[in-house]
Amino acid sequence: MKKNKQDAETANEAVLQEKANEAALQENAKETALPETEDKMIICDNLVKIYKTEDVEVLALQGLDIQISRGELMAIIGNSGSGKSTFLNMIGGLDRPSAGRLIVDGKDLFKMSERELVDYKRSTVGFVWQNNARNLLPYLTAAENVQMPMLFTRSDTKKRERALELLEMVGLSHRKDSKLSQMSGGEQQRVAIAIALANSPKILLADEPTGSVDVKTGAYILDVFKEINENSGLTIVIVTHDRMLSKKVHRVAAIRDGKISSEMIMKQSYRNRMSEITALTEASEVQDEYSILDRAGRVQIPHEVLENLHLSGNKVKLEYVDGKVVISNPES
Repeated sequence: MKKNKQDAETANEAVLQEKANEAALQENAKETALPETEDKMIICDNLVKIYKTEDVEVLALQGLDIQISRGELMAIIGNSGSGKSTFLNMIGGLDRPSAGRLIVDGKDLFKMSERELVDYKRSTVGFVWQNNARNLLPYLTAAENVQMPMLFTRSDTKKRERALELLEMVGLSHRKDSKLSQMSGGEQQRVAIAIALANSPKILLADEPTGSVDVKTGAYILDVFKEINENSGLTIVIVTHDRMLSKKVHRVAAIRDGKISSEMIMKQSYRNRMSEITALTEASEVQDEYSILDRAGRVQIPHEVLENLHLSGNKVKLEYVDGKVVISNPES
């Protein structure tokens, strides 16, 4: 009898200890949690990516911080090797971070199992690649290509209906029975957009979607993205070198050396006048540019500003004058 009582007391103590541990974990989670994120589709928090080979380590992302709202249409720009494609691959679940935190649609990609990652790539993101060979199968028609991602998720009738609906959305219902060789580059890219939308993703990721088409076709493709964004509220992130395209979205983030170096925000006066923006329109006329402070209070000075300073070394002079920080050449 006495032994049974001792066993019961021991069991109760174990339960109490387990509850105390659970409460401590919950309290710790509260302390380390990010701020309210319901309106944010993507949160990159001090994101780091290191690629290793036998002889060398390449730091592709160096503590990148950015937040992208739900329903936002934005562009990412940067020179080759700046980390922009790595960033896109991270969001798409094609590559894992080395450190930091990456939250997409409330899910922490750093902690996902391989199985969860497969489901995430199938249901949360859609990809549009610059190289159409990655988007389309040449021996299938446009409608058959769009049906491919739905192979195991819908009946044949539903797949066909959805494919025709998406081709109509991108202005290609008349090309439903055409194969790759019968379509122009711009038409192929619009079919690729329809394919990316087949499983109703929450995010559309486009890697240089206008890189292999002419200016006129590129403008049309951007209009397709804008229409999809406005009608469905889909979050769209476009990596691009196309300065014309980057002038026609509300926000542009520039990546340099694996970090967000600056952001360009469209001026309110141009929000309803985008059709007036041409290749000759200066970006400074359309957008306000802001440099980004990192966690240590450091800022990357735009390359154009440094060129105008005509520096001969690696030092600049900083002064606080009349509420402004003035950067000057110490030798001038």
